[in-house]
Amino acid sequence: MEIQNSQVLTSPAIESDKIKAKEEGAVSRELSTAAEIQAWIVAYLAELLEIEPDEVNVTIPFDRYGLDSATAVGLTGDLEDWLGKRLDPTLLYDYPTVETFSQHLAEELRAKA
Repeated sequence: MEIQNSQVLTSPAIESDKIKAKEEGAVSRELSTAAEIQAWIVAYLAELLEIEPDEVNVTIPFDRYGLDSATAVGLTGDLEDWLGKRLDPTLLYDYPTVETFSQHLAEELRAKA
């Protein structure tokens, strides 16, 4: 399965949280939890793959969903916009599941807060 040129919209609830954080003067998504990050990634993958979010298994490696390097760059680029933090696209290879990737990002954000 190959995925090409997909644009994924941020869910309204997540976008609302982002706006609220900015309105309160907080750095965008600085205090995101692993659960919030995981929910964002699950929504992103579901939209990208045209499946229901509950069909995304957070313990399955990204490559099993057919994500190629271009898709990895797109996902990390959109995620860094949402988090307000620069991300290396190769992190998906270092943390190959939604669960491990989300946990790593949340820990990184907490360490820098």
